[in-house]
Amino acid sequence: MNDALYEQLVTRKSRPTDIVIRILVIAALAVILAVGILFIGSLAVIITVILALLAYYFLFSKLNVEYEYMLLNHDLEIDAIYNKAKRKKMLTLDIQQAEIIAPKRSHRLDSIRPTKTKDFSSGADSDNVFAIIMPVEKEITCIFIEPDEKMVAHMQQWMGMKMYLD
Repeated sequence: MNDALYEQLVTRKSRPTDIVIRILVIAALAVILAVGILFIGSLAVIITVILALLAYYFLFSKLNVEYEYMLLNHDLEIDAIYNKAKRKKMLTLDIQQAEIIAPKRSHRLDSIRPTKTKDFSSGADSDNVFAIIMPVEKEITCIFIEPDEKMVAHMQQWMGMKMYLD
């Protein structure tokens, strides 16, 4: 077996909407506490603490995301790791089925109009972000990933003329 396995971990940068969500949740908890103390007294503190724990566990943990790319020959598996603890399989695809793989800013992508876009990159505006255009669930989908040079070299072995580096 001459399988080529490569794994890479990419941490998603905190987005402005993440900060807004955190601020709104904390403000809502403060309002619940203030209004609750007027009507139900010290029971409002217990309710606010329970709501804060639920927000931390279910909402805030989803805002801290890392993406793991695992490339086994021509099969790319993308997993999301939430709060460095919970793993969720996001997508598995055969890169040989892709129509084109090119950098996000490449002019080769200008004529392609995908119906869906899935972003599994760090969210930073960098030149390392590649777009994979391929059919996923019967729709032309643009998938953004952020591979390093070694992963690009592995992908180029399997893609040939469908992969562009400019």
